[in-house]
Amino acid sequence: MAERGSALLKRSERPRRPPRPAPRRAVGLPLGLLRTARPRQWIKNALVAAAPAAAGDLGSRRTAGQLALVFVLFTAAAAAVYLVNDARDREADRAHPVKRRRPVAAGDVPVAVAYTMGALLAAVAITGAAVLCNAMTGALLTAYLSMQLAYCLWLKHVLVVDLAVVTTGFLMRAMTGGVALAIPLSRWFLITTGFGALFIVAAKRYSEAVQMEGSKGATRALLNEYTTGYLRFVWQLAAGVAVLAYCLWALESGGVAAQALLPWRQLSMIPFILAVLRYAVFADRGTAGAPEDVVLHDRALAVVGLVWAAMYGLAVADL
Repeated sequence: MAERGSALLKRSERPRRPPRPAPRRAVGLPLGLLRTARPRQWIKNALVAAAPAAAGDLGSRRTAGQLALVFVLFTAAAAAVYLVNDARDREADRAHPVKRRRPVAAGDVPVAVAYTMGALLAAVAITGAAVLCNAMTGALLTAYLSMQLAYCLWLKHVLVVDLAVVTTGFLMRAMTGGVALAIPLSRWFLITTGFGALFIVAAKRYSEAVQMEGSKGATRALLNEYTTGYLRFVWQLAAGVAVLAYCLWALESGGVAAQALLPWRQLSMIPFILAVLRYAVFADRGTAGAPEDVVLHDRALAVVGLVWAAMYGLAVADL
């Protein structure tokens, strides 16, 4: 027994061979680039349909085709920004518990490839918008890309300006569809959309600040400059202004059409306010750090959103 035990001990002391690394698949780089383009956040680009929807101009094939084109172009522009941003922030992302899995930070996408693809997508988006839509759409996408790249390089480190830049990015999405289709943009549409975007952006920052308390300097450095009380004030203020602007627009939009069953435009204030209040629950808990997850996974919010869309559609159709 003693000899057997010593044999087992010697066997256990032998150096083990390191495990062979798993062979990298040929599709690793394409999948990494796709993940860096943030497919889950493409839902934000659906805002390009906001202005045509507000104007009741979604029925024709031309409108649908043009909006699909604008959606693709804006998605390409946003993907270009994500690629450049991840390439620049790779070191900070590696210190984050979630962002370290991003393909550039994890080493799945080389930095040079990220920069090159970002430049190509930006060129395609601007050129496509100018040629396939109109010059104003190309100028708007150029302004969006310039602002977002300035954000990646510098503006993300400037207090309050960083909130304004991200908010303006949402607003530009909503404006692009109207500009591409030559639809006038009303002041109420711009105010409601702008402050609604600020509500979501500030709630996202607030949630990140709550989750990262006690880990100063680990990731987004500017969060250390904001207090959670200030960010809470911003998203509460923005939510209030967005609700007020929407209500004023609904009440000042004229009377009810003769063939309409109910004042749908005025009634749409109810689900709109409920949607804001529902989203505020997640903001208050500090769990609104990923707006796309809140929108896609909360069934109650989805139902309220569908009710609002139905009422608004009935108002536009004068039914």
